[in-house]
Amino acid sequence: MTTFKEINEGTDVVNTKTLLHEAIPLTGTIVSGTYGDNNIKNYSHGMFQSVFDYPYLSSSANHIFDITFGYSPNSPYSASTSVQNSKKINVYNQMAQVLNGFDIGGSVSAGQSIKEFDADGDLLGTTGDKMRECYFLAFSRLLVKDEIKKGTFSIEFAMHPNVTGAHKHGRVKITDAGAASAYKINSPVGEYGILYADTSNQYAGTTDLLHTDDGTQKAGLIYYQAGVCVLTASLFMTASAVGSQATGRGLLESGSFLGVASRRGFAMGRQVDVGNRYHDMPRMMTGSHISASANALRNRVYNIQFNNTVELNSQIYFCRIAHNEFNYSSNPTYLTGSKIRVKNDSTDTPVAYITSVGLYDSNDMLLAVGKLSEPLRKDPTIEYTLRARLDY
Repeated sequence: MTTFKEINEGTDVVNTKTLLHEAIPLTGTIVSGTYGDNNIKNYSHGMFQSVFDYPYLSSSANHIFDITFGYSPNSPYSASTSVQNSKKINVYNQMAQVLNGFDIGGSVSAGQSIKEFDADGDLLGTTGDKMRECYFLAFSRLLVKDEIKKGTFSIEFAMHPNVTGAHKHGRVKITDAGAASAYKINSPVGEYGILYADTSNQYAGTTDLLHTDDGTQKAGLIYYQAGVCVLTASLFMTASAVGSQATGRGLLESGSFLGVASRRGFAMGRQVDVGNRYHDMPRMMTGSHISASANALRNRVYNIQFNNTVELNSQIYFCRIAHNEFNYSSNPTYLTGSKIRVKNDSTDTPVAYITSVGLYDSNDMLLAVGKLSEPLRKDPTIEYTLRARLDY
């Protein structure tokens, strides 16, 4: 009677990987405060803001993402007189060192330096489109799972609700279009893609706002495994406001009014009178708290959408049972009076029933058990190959 049978690693074991995707839509009604901002949590440290899908004091609430703002110490807006200046610099540096890493060789500057965010992904370059003022959206692992699927991320901003005429109800969508085959791999946290502005939802007269030298408007970066979206604040400024960092006109320039004036009176981009309060983006960066900047961006979000990814790894064992194997049972009830219960005569064919499969280590220690949905009859005229799969 065969009790154990060795599994051949070369022919009886196969490893597979399956990617499962789920569409995650985050509507602007939730992000902008459906529950009277009871689902928006601010902290005493004032360094970021958390968004929940339900009032955060409820046991039913799920954390969606955190939003914060920061700028590089090399930013022209970095000054000791700026509100929360050190915290904004710390936010930028923390995100940059985690997502970009350090330049040990000194290509950025003499000695060891944190790599700044770059719109083209050129982390070591000293020139180019450096993103020194950024919004950061860190999505919950509950939503991202193992990673964001490349080419599926989009964040859509609504234009100012008070705008009338051709621009009324217009929107600007920022996506990682083309990232499925053109993503970057030079980040310590994995792969990331470049975000571009899409004007297909804009109304007439606004498409020229996205013109740059190369015909595209780079809007930020999306880190797929980390689940972090980085948006450049230059989207919300005119070329003159951004200075040497500008590669074109900001999305909030002229008639688009994207993100201008939240219901708290904060404006982003072109100055707008909202309750006699004027706050353009440069003023917000230097004169407002991080939570105010988060409110201004959050209240202009129309929709966020992406597909998450679950990587399901499987190890499949093919348990092969030959015709002359496992025809007897080791169950004590299989015998009665030293005779096999299912045999009337000594010449009868032995019969057994397979009910489970056990996987053992080299010391015959049981590691896993698989139960069959129904017993399988086994006698010397039958052969089986049972497929046992372990998912992790």
